[in-house]
Amino acid sequence: MKKIRQGGFFILLLWLLSAISASYASVFYSKNEALELAFGKDTQVEQLALFPDEQQIAKIQELAKSKLDSGLFTFYVGKDKDKILGYAAIETGTVRTKPETLMIVLTADGELRNVTTLAFHEPPEYQPPERWFEQLYKRQLADMDFNQGIDGISGATLSTRAAVSSVRKVMAIYQVLVKDQGKN
Repeated sequence: MKKIRQGGFFILLLWLLSAISASYASVFYSKNEALELAFGKDTQVEQLALFPDEQQIAKIQELAKSKLDSGLFTFYVGKDKDKILGYAAIETGTVRTKPETLMIVLTADGELRNVTTLAFHEPPEYQPPERWFEQLYKRQLADMDFNQGIDGISGATLSTRAAVSSVRKVMAIYQVLVKDQGKN
């Protein structure tokens, strides 16, 4: 009888832990809502699928200062008629043990315009506030580093590092795969 109670207690404990963990999950915007937020309601949005070769992957990793997890990247291109308004990328990365999803918006010239948290599954106190991202706007990729004046957040160190890493990756992909695409 004691073993049954212990087994039942263990199952109850696992259920409680999973319920607590699940309660941290916050989804703020769907993809469509996010793209509308990035480019406006009536803007034409096209997908741009990017498949870098080995040399391009090496260059992106060098610029991003991180290893890439995939060989496929999707940018969303906001257009008004034929004029490019900007690019958006939706990036999901692991903070500690759970994912965060960010939408990173670049201007038509590749400058960081906006970062929006679409989903965050870690405890809410680890989530960088939207105003924290403002210090990243208009920075060059080479200056997108904590050693170059980006302030971290005490208690959210891993979250801010993951966010900067995602921004660096998107900016590096833009520089290597998108920047000169229209000039050829």
